[in-house]
Amino acid sequence: MNFCSDNATGVSPEIMAAIAAANCGAVKSYGDDEYTQRLQVKFSELFETSVTVFPVATGSAANALALAVMTPPYGAVYCHAESHINVDECGAPEFFTGGAKLVTVTGNHAKIEAETLAKMLDRAGAGVVHHVQPAAVSITQATEAGTVYNPAEISHISEVVRAHNLHLHMDGARFANAVVSLGCSPADITWRAGVDILSFGATKNGAMAAEAVVFFNRELAKTFPFYRKRSGHLFSKMRFLSAQLEAYITDDLWLKNAAHANNMAAKLAQGLAGVEGANFCHRVEANEIFIQLPESVITSVLAEGFLFYRWDECTVRLVTAFNTLEADVIALVEAVKRNSNYFVGAGFTNNI
Repeated sequence: MNFCSDNATGVSPEIMAAIAAANCGAVKSYGDDEYTQRLQVKFSELFETSVTVFPVATGSAANALALAVMTPPYGAVYCHAESHINVDECGAPEFFTGGAKLVTVTGNHAKIEAETLAKMLDRAGAGVVHHVQPAAVSITQATEAGTVYNPAEISHISEVVRAHNLHLHMDGARFANAVVSLGCSPADITWRAGVDILSFGATKNGAMAAEAVVFFNRELAKTFPFYRKRSGHLFSKMRFLSAQLEAYITDDLWLKNAAHANNMAAKLAQGLAGVEGANFCHRVEANEIFIQLPESVITSVLAEGFLFYRWDECTVRLVTAFNTLEADVIALVEAVKRNSNYFVGAGFTNNI
């Protein structure tokens, strides 16, 4: 039973069916096909505004290429110290920007706070030739800690970004989980809150290999086709990426998948609450749980065949997905309890 990552899961049947349906006949190549052309209309409807959309195959490409059109080689991208672009992209943002610097910002629960960002930008040395020049801010939704930014928090960050004449990027690898968690419109936490470009994730939530770079600031999209081609992400058979994305947002599949993942995480957190020696590191707001457990419990549960990542010496990360079985959640809770003196409290408050 694998709780390592939502990347470990398979493909939604609806998306697999869409790939199979697209595998018929000959169509135009390199994104001139009808599937890709329909995405512009469908994503504009989804976000309630005109957008420009580019399919790519990986989140790393979506993030790095989006930042590249925002940031010159002598520029700086401000991001949380725990962000995926800083920790897990193997230098891709630096590479595709031609050498821009990632400047890390601290903040509780993997979230940038507007006040902290403002203080850093005020003393960043804008216009001083000896310093990298602030160009962009990147936030992650949902964050690497499984927490979410509400619309007001994003708007406050955006106000700081605009005051310093920068652009705002959102890494939305788990964007669907955040939308479900907040119960809001996708527009409310993107362009209405001041986001310029969104890396719209699908792979973690049921796609085979498909992400979208969504431009709300369409001026920034003008050079993106060249960055995408140069990076090797202009697929000749683009219809197979676009068919996935089209199926993903049709009939709210993306939200249904995310809702299931979030619900399984909530059920798992509820079951683990009160376990002796357990401590939740962050509020459980999407589909990730970070919890400290006694070493004896961790090793025993791993020995029983459950899979999950150790985040540090005594913290583990548990991730649920669109197809996580409730029976597997119950089995993991029972295994943790079985290997501990398991119940010390009454109820799960998650007040972190």
